[in-house]
Amino acid sequence: MEKLLYVTANPKGLEKSKGLQIGEAFLEAFQKERPDVEIKKMDLFTLDFPQMDADLVSARGKLAGYGYTLDQLSDAEREKIIKMHALADEFISYDYYVFVSPVWNLSSPAVLKAFLDNLFIAGKTFAHTPDGPKGLLKNKKAVHIQTRGGQYTGTPLQEMESGDRYLKIALSFLGIEVMDTLIAEGFDLYPQKVPEIIAKAKEHARLVAKELAKGISVQV
Repeated sequence: MEKLLYVTANPKGLEKSKGLQIGEAFLEAFQKERPDVEIKKMDLFTLDFPQMDADLVSARGKLAGYGYTLDQLSDAEREKIIKMHALADEFISYDYYVFVSPVWNLSSPAVLKAFLDNLFIAGKTFAHTPDGPKGLLKNKKAVHIQTRGGQYTGTPLQEMESGDRYLKIALSFLGIEVMDTLIAEGFDLYPQKVPEIIAKAKEHARLVAKELAKGISVQV
């Protein structure tokens, strides 16, 4: 059975989050097309996962470059590196990924970057080769649903946005096929148009979900 991981980075909850509402429309449409696909939701604001602190950085270095074994790590290092690998193993087990996040101060919420840090494991999600790093997560597809209070597309802000850009770079680095981002923007600039923006984004999300379900390369 194929599986889809639905990763959200918004603490507001479904009632207040425009992005999560758009994401639900995506999931409903995808599930209608592919009821055979198992879907798991992962809320990064409630998920317990390791942070790249001194223990985890030390553990990665010792295991990767200094010949240490797991038993030679400190208790804290061992506990965190085991959690890191467990999270990466779970992530690898999915075939489709949907990320839903807002733009906060030109980027994604920090919790999304912290989550992605756990996926960069040499020999597991990417490999070092004579031609440079090579992603190992092949035959997987990802979609990003991003909400923006401002108007970025076609304005000077477009080059300043780094959340979507980094997510695409990170996932592509790991070998995942990343589709163009589904963007809903201008919520703060045009408050009277919020219902209209959401409605259009939901319609777009349903279309993208159907195309993803069919295995077609999506242009959004």
